[in-house]
Amino acid sequence: MRYLLCLLFCLLAGVAQAAAAGKAYMSIIIDDLGQNSERDSRTLALPGPVTMAIMPDTPHASDFARQAHKAGKTVILHMPMDPANGPYAWHPGTPIEELAKRLDAALAKVPYASGINNHMGSRMTAQREAMAWLMGELQQRHLFFVDSRTSAATVAASQAQAIGLAQVSRDVFLDNVSTPEAITAQLQQGVALARRQGSAVLIGHPYPATLAVLAREIPRLKQQGVELIMLEQMIAERGNQTMPAHRTHRPAPAIAPVSGKE
Repeated sequence: MRYLLCLLFCLLAGVAQAAAAGKAYMSIIIDDLGQNSERDSRTLALPGPVTMAIMPDTPHASDFARQAHKAGKTVILHMPMDPANGPYAWHPGTPIEELAKRLDAALAKVPYASGINNHMGSRMTAQREAMAWLMGELQQRHLFFVDSRTSAATVAASQAQAIGLAQVSRDVFLDNVSTPEAITAQLQQGVALARRQGSAVLIGHPYPATLAVLAREIPRLKQQGVELIMLEQMIAERGNQTMPAHRTHRPAPAIAPVSGKE
């Protein structure tokens, strides 16, 4: 208990220090890439260090991963997890040996991946044994993990923290409602959060409205006191710590139930 209180004090002090210093960092991830060349190209054209999360079971996965890497973007594997389906998807009850084969195959389809995040996964990320195995495997491969936090029951980030694996968790979904007005409002929520706690991680999708809003608003972030940074830098800035909004009294990070898209 004393350790947890000390950890909480240090975390809050660090966040307060960052806010007091006027530091406000943001990272943006675009999921579900590799399906459509035109949308992929528009996403790649977004200004700044936007992370490309590429699905392995898409027709352009490998080609787009190479293209994004050549353009200097961070590439991550957008790993399908239950309730997602398909040849790479992870499901509760699947033997670890089969999960390992699917992870190998998915990483082979997305070259230059620096890490992975979960596509859907609301049931899978609650599986402690599988998540513990995954984090150990990623550590051996020198890859990081992004918890998309599609479930209040996720134990993914806590299992990464338990072994010191580089990880970060999503704060804001941009486009659960995919209208320009709603996306703009979510982006401003991310701006406010970055100012308040020192950083914010946002996830969106290659919807036309999302890409249009980001193309317009990313160049304005600096005027609002927010710096867009690479995902790897965000992990370093957060120092593998759990943000206050992601924690409860329980050991595993938790959030309110997510009502939007996974």
